Parts: sequence; C-alpha cells; structure tokens
Amino acid sequence: MATNNYHKAFKLQGKSFNSLNELLIFSNVFSVEVFDFLNEWFNDSSFIIVKTSGSTGKPKEIQLQKKHMINSAKATGAFFNLIEDTTALLCMSAEYIAGKMMIVRSLVLGWDLTIVKPLANPLKDIEGTFDFCAMVPLQVKSSLNDLHKVNKLIIGGGALSSELQSQLQQINTQCFATYGMTETITHIAVKKLNNLENIIASKTKQSFYSVLPNIKISKDKRNCLLISAPEISNETVITNDLVKLISETKFDWLGRYDNIINSGGVKLIPEQIELKLSQIIERRFFVYGKPDESLGDKLVLIVEGVVDESILNEVKLLKALKKYETPKEIFFIKEFIETESKKIDRIKTFYKFTSN
Repeated sequence: MATNNYHKAFKLQGKSFNSLNELLIFSNVFSVEVFDFLNEWFNDSSFIIVKTSGSTGKPKEIQLQKKHMINSAKATGAFFNLIEDTTALLCMSAEYIAGKMMIVRSLVLGWDLTIVKPLANPLKDIEGTFDFCAMVPLQVKSSLNDLHKVNKLIIGGGALSSELQSQLQQINTQCFATYGMTETITHIAVKKLNNLENIIASKTKQSFYSVLPNIKISKDKRNCLLISAPEISNETVITNDLVKLISETKFDWLGRYDNIINSGGVKLIPEQIELKLSQIIERRFFVYGKPDESLGDKLVLIVEGVVDESILNEVKLLKALKKYETPKEIFFIKEFIETESKKIDRIKTFYKFTSN
C-alpha cells in the first residue's frame, strides 16, 4: 500500500477533513470521478490502473505504482516551488492521468484544491486566484482574458500554435509547456513559454524542455528520446518522440517518429510543418501523408470547418515553407474525430473523410 494518509494541510473545495471517511463522503457527493479515484488511491493495492490517452494508438489500461506517483508529485512541487497551502485548480477530467495527478499532488503536498468542470474557459466565472493550474491548449486559447487568475500554468495535451504562443507573451501568468505521457506519470520536462527576457536578449527567442529532478535523457538510433527515471518508472521509457539534445538536462522536441511522411524520398516531420502553418491558420488542422503512386506519400493539409479557398492561397505564399513542405492538396472537414481524451485522431479523421 503506497499510503493511507494525506497531508494535514490538504483541502478540497476549501474544506479540511478530519478523517479519510469524511473526505470520501464529501467527494462522493461532489464528484463521482473524484470519489472513484480516491477510493482506488486509498485502497490496499500498491498500484492504480489508468487509461492512456490514445493519441498515438489505441487507448489501453496500464498499472502505475502509487509510490512512483508520489515521487512525481514531489518532483513537480520541488521544480515549481509549490509548497503546502498552494492553491490549485483542477479543470480537467479526473478520469485521465493529468487530472488524477493534480489530486495526488494536492494530497501529498498539502494543497488547497478546487475542482471545476472541464469547460473551454474554466476560469470565466471564478472570482478567486490560484497559484497553480494545468490546461490543454484549447482551454488556454479560450481563457486568455482570465489567465491573470493563475500564477503558474502548465499546458499539455497538444502543441501550441504560433499565434497562441505570441498571445501568451502579453500575459503575466508564468506559462510552461509540458512533456510527458501516462507512462511517465504526466510531465518529466517543462519548457517556459513566456517572460523570456534573457532568451530574447540573446536573440534566439527560443526555449527548450528542461527535465525535472532525477530524470536522465538520451537518444536511440532513430533519434527518439529515451527516459531514465527510476523514481517514477522501473524501466527505461522508450518513446517515439524525435528530439534534439541540447544538454544533459535540456532537449528540443521535433515531432513523432510514427508521424514521419516519406514523400519522394524526403522525410517530412508533420509537427514542424504544422508549426509554420499555424502562423496563418487559426482553425484546427494537421498535415498527413496521402498514399501516392509516384511519391509514396503525398503531403496534404486537413482543415476543420467550412471550405475557405483563401487558406490554400495563403499556404502557397507562406515563405516559411520549403518547396517540399507545401501541401499538394487541401481538404476541409466539418468536424475532426477525436480520441477519448479529446485529441485529434489523425488516422481515423483522414481515412474516414479523404480516402475516396
């Protein structure tokens, strides 16, 4: 059993609890998802079962050791200097690891946790402020006018557009992109997104992911990231994430190995092309390799929403794109197919709407 206790300073919805039973009764009235997780967290098992996001394959259930989750919570607290009585907001589902870990951090570190529904703008009707919060990019985009209510914000679950990153430069909230997955118990590295005075002064205007305490990184022959983190995983985590190692503790994320498009012998990394396209496309979109007799795979652009021919014209004129990075076709799809965790399912979306 990992633990049957919680930090004496822990609060939920501003309420302290004199016993575990009192906490469970309160959570059952408040949220079935939270109650179910707390029941599992405080049972006699040394692990919990969680679902992977399904963003890179079929969702599956895996076991995570509770002691590893506790270590992950402590590492986050140490990295961001979030001590007891930190006010935290959970605005994502407690069904997935990101939501579960916000609860674990609060239990272990003694935070005052407020839980709200996972809406597009969860801060809209909240009057108070918070020391710490986690959001997905869609929530950040919808919450720009209310982000002043959060001191430190971590953003995960998808890439940020160039436009959104630019908008964050006008925000006082300390914003960080996170790198991680269910297998690494959420983030093992973070990247500062705004307030980059020292970086801008050096004219690079770029920051890199920095690993949390007790994390070692390396690359395999594919140039994919390897993660050695004995305090959160018994085995080295082999990823499909293409990276450039900057130092022993910093790396630049380039894209997914399994998303690489081989077009006429040229290997294209979709995420790098999408970052450039995000300068002109405000809707959700992605690029994909459409089977082609002469090229093997032909680079195409998939855009969500009604047809807008001006987008195609803007793409052709985008100077940031190299010749072979320019999409050969564009498809407009009314609504993308999503995974259970609300990420774009590229494969299902492409083949359902464009394979004919």
